[in-house]
Amino acid sequence: MDLRALMMGLAFAFMWSSAFTSARIIVVHAPPLGVSALRFLIAGTIAIVIARLLGQSWRLTTSQARLTVVFGICQNALYLGLFFIAMQTIEASLAAIIASTMPLLVALSGRVILGQRVPPLGVAGLFAGFAGVAVIMASRIQAGGADPAGIALCVIGVTALTFATLAVRGASSGGNVLMIVGMQMLVGAAVLLPVSLLTEAWVFDWTPAVIAAFAYTVIVPGLIATLVWFLLVRRVGAVKAATFHFLNPFFGVAVAAILLGERLGLWDAVGVAIIMAGILAVQISRHSTAP
Repeated sequence: MDLRALMMGLAFAFMWSSAFTSARIIVVHAPPLGVSALRFLIAGTIAIVIARLLGQSWRLTTSQARLTVVFGICQNALYLGLFFIAMQTIEASLAAIIASTMPLLVALSGRVILGQRVPPLGVAGLFAGFAGVAVIMASRIQAGGADPAGIALCVIGVTALTFATLAVRGASSGGNVLMIVGMQMLVGAAVLLPVSLLTEAWVFDWTPAVIAAFAYTVIVPGLIATLVWFLLVRRVGAVKAATFHFLNPFFGVAVAAILLGERLGLWDAVGVAIIMAGILAVQISRHSTAP
């Protein structure tokens, strides 16, 4: 892996992890599903316009259409929508930790559902990763700092993303990367908007901090991080690129602590270290078995 790929991986992990902090700022002042729909509408429109300027096609293959719909619903509507609701009552750092278990859930589901072989190192990583989550959950719940309903929404959300990842495994963007990303976001907006109109009061408190957090969420994690990820996968392959997920718990907790002042206890630090080791072990084991 060359230096450019390394920097791309670090940048992606940081941008992805920082989204939980900006989301936490937003949902305190806006309806979570409504602001998510607005975010996807703006980001999707920008992505499609840029894609057309780059000559990418509106026409999608069957595989691309399936990729667009599955990820639009599971990632944007369910995963991100539910996390936005949950972060009204749980801290950004805890949401980031739960979300970071996605590589572990993909490996576990691949073994249980698809019968894929998991090497001993990967099995050890799975046990370690989930043990680290348990350590943090127990500490937070005991301290009264974790809402069980919010945690449940995050678990459902990350499960939906895991399903989407397994469902479209092996699908190719066929060069229409930005167009597919934009359409995925519009699918998410189309799902969330009517639900928001029926269930939420559209009251937005557009303070300077909220405007900055919203713009950051739309542009950086929403568009730039997605593009960096696809470019990284194209450069080093999906297996090597996924290794950078092990940094997500650290960056997620660190950014929330610095910008939001969220408390980082001893057991939080221990749990994050265990989760990082577990994710890294799973990804290394996948690399060792990749063709």
